[in-house]
Amino acid sequence: MNLNLRGETLSLLPQRAIYWQARHMLIIADIHFGKAASFRAKGIPVPRGTTTQNLGAIDALLAAHDVRHILFLGDFLHARGAHASATLSAMRAWRARHPGLRLTLVRGNHDWHAGDPPADLGLEIVDEPCLVAPFAFSHHPEALDGSYVLAGHVHPVYRLATRHDMLRLPCFVLGPEVCILPSFGAFTGGHEITPAAGMRFFVAVDERIIEVPQPQTRERERT
Repeated sequence: MNLNLRGETLSLLPQRAIYWQARHMLIIADIHFGKAASFRAKGIPVPRGTTTQNLGAIDALLAAHDVRHILFLGDFLHARGAHASATLSAMRAWRARHPGLRLTLVRGNHDWHAGDPPADLGLEIVDEPCLVAPFAFSHHPEALDGSYVLAGHVHPVYRLATRHDMLRLPCFVLGPEVCILPSFGAFTGGHEITPAAGMRFFVAVDERIIEVPQPQTRERERT
């Protein structure tokens, strides 16, 4: 689904990322590489293969779009345990397959604790906000004068409920000054967002992005 924000067209992707075609840029939030390895290092049994799954998801998007630059909105590595040799080996092998791809990481709170990724992964690492007019790329979803903010951190999900069933779906949350992306990582969980005036919610369902009616719209339908 394409949206016009500050005069630029951004594509919301059902794979929980944004593609900015004019800049050939893929925008990803909260991938949390090495989270499962960090849990296992603490003796908590969790599934293996999440790093491979995350890299495969990126590869699928690279195959579908003309991407020359990936910008990560923080929490690239989950914790110091994410520096496990198996995790870094998989990431290095992936990087070797994409040597010409520009990678930028806007540090998030987990990145400060985990430490920067190894230099041989070839990431440009910056603090928030990273300004690429008309946008400010940040980890934390905080408004910034003069720019529209694209951020992560929250891992937003939207709750869809009926009398007999309930779903929690990853979603993009668009406000007047800030857009929050869903977490991209395969092992990250989500935080339920309560609808409020001025917010727009776009849920990722299978291979589609669907906008959920705003609270004001649903109120008008009841009257």
